[in-house]
Amino acid sequence: MDETSTETRPQRRIFRRRRGEKRSLKPLRMVFAAMLQYPGHVGMALVALVITAAATLAIPAGFKMVIDSGFGSSGDPEQMGRWFRYLLMIVCVLALGTALRFYFVSWLGERVIADVRMRVQENLLRLAPGFYEENSPKEISSRMTSDTALIETTVGTTVSVALRNTLVAIGGTIYLFYLVPSLTMGMLLIIPAVVMPITLFGRRLRKVSRTSQDRVADIGAMVTEVLSAMKIVQGFNQEKREHARFSEAVERTFTVAKRRILIRAALTASVILFVFGGITMLIWRGAEAVNEGTISGGTIAAFVLTAGLVAGAFGALTEVYGDLLRASGAASRLSELLVEEPGISAPEKPQELPSPPRGSLSFRNVTFRYPTRLESPALTDFTLEVEPGETVAIVGPSGAGKSTIFQLAERFYDPQAGTIRLDGIPLTKADPAEIRKRIAFVPQEGVLFSASARDNLRYGNWDAREDEIWAAARAANATEFLENLPDGLDTYLGENGTQLSGGQRQRIAIARALLRNAPILLLDEATSALDAESERLVQDALEHLMQDRTTLVIAHRLATVRAADRIVVMEDGRLVEQGAHDQLAANGGLYSRLASLQFGNEAA
Repeated sequence: MDETSTETRPQRRIFRRRRGEKRSLKPLRMVFAAMLQYPGHVGMALVALVITAAATLAIPAGFKMVIDSGFGSSGDPEQMGRWFRYLLMIVCVLALGTALRFYFVSWLGERVIADVRMRVQENLLRLAPGFYEENSPKEISSRMTSDTALIETTVGTTVSVALRNTLVAIGGTIYLFYLVPSLTMGMLLIIPAVVMPITLFGRRLRKVSRTSQDRVADIGAMVTEVLSAMKIVQGFNQEKREHARFSEAVERTFTVAKRRILIRAALTASVILFVFGGITMLIWRGAEAVNEGTISGGTIAAFVLTAGLVAGAFGALTEVYGDLLRASGAASRLSELLVEEPGISAPEKPQELPSPPRGSLSFRNVTFRYPTRLESPALTDFTLEVEPGETVAIVGPSGAGKSTIFQLAERFYDPQAGTIRLDGIPLTKADPAEIRKRIAFVPQEGVLFSASARDNLRYGNWDAREDEIWAAARAANATEFLENLPDGLDTYLGENGTQLSGGQRQRIAIARALLRNAPILLLDEATSALDAESERLVQDALEHLMQDRTTLVIAHRLATVRAADRIVVMEDGRLVEQGAHDQLAANGGLYSRLASLQFGNEAA
């Protein structure tokens, strides 16, 4: 890739691109690989599983001994007691093994899902903002909750049940051959009848399970959307409509769930019919053999108990298979997030930015289209040179491309054509993290996190000292309300800083940018949403922030425009005018018209 042209591969919607693929248990490999990171716990869980399976199969053998030796020992209490003590010992071993199995398997479930969540979140933080334009953050959030919960259940319960029942089925079948080979052979003929419905219904169940998960994710996304906009919902009296919309989504989910339940019910009924029906016929034949004297009463009792355990194990495995398919769908959905590659990344050998930083920014013949709007360019052949320490105001109607300049400056996107340079270095040649360290951004509305005032202030410089935090707060005119908070800087500000006014949130955003101490400052209409008093305080804070920094201002207030060294006028993604305020106002062009409309007589 040369310095004058960059190509951006349009990102696709990952939530749709793989839905046509055939689903299987293969996506669970990710989960099993995560489990193998803890071999000690896996080993202990397997040992506990073997113990519980062996103890379970030992119970029929104990009953055989009780019946054949205990009841048949001429009423000898000692002999009878011996075999009952043997049964009690088996029960104790089974109880201990079950407790160990529950602990280690549950631990693995919690640990694995914690690791998966952290890996997914780590990758999500690497992805460029364009990814979140094409893929709903609400749906991603749902995947991080509902899908991980399903996988947690699979690791903590389903896999354990599957392994235990597999061991019981195999061990029980071997023991049945030892007891009565002829009856066991008849029982094994039932297995194809069990496999047939699994094959028949399995494919449909996979598809419906995936669809069911998608519908649950839709509900989660809708809940998040509505609750985060509750003031708008209630302010426009849309409670009934939102309830109706939610009810429709719930009913769609229920409809898909009914199909899944119906398929699983048919699968389970078919297996039970063939398995238990066949075993009943075998037991009938065994009872006739007891009457004929060819086998003992203890043998047929052990056979019946073991066959019941084996049948139950096969029946449970069919249900487990359905659960594993649902978990596989969830694992597939999480894998999509885990393997997604960032559209913006550092080159293999990033070029170092000059030190100390100068603060120059250059756009040369830049053309850019957003991935979701490829048909219309946001910028067309845009060229702008910003000198170190210069303040440049950017004005223009909505959709002119003003905010796009900021997005490209921080390399959240790469242009389809042209070059952007920071201190003479093309952004595509540098590490994006290093680029962003040299830029501080104050948005139109101060974005705060659900954390303390201290953490929100030092978000721009996490290692800032206490005196540096307060110095930034003073410069941002924020000390008065921060000192009056119930717990000072340790006060929790609520979700998105709901405990503060708009002006207070904005001043915290400015203090955060001050702590960043970056050579380039981007201001996106930082005072447009404030009342007169808050605007005056914020404007004073901005003057402190802009000192000795290269500043790009998306201008809304006339005071900001007049104070700028240069004004850049944009329309339809193009630079149409630039110059000083008085010069542009007198030219009679777009700026003159905008100034007249927005600022009235003040612009005259």
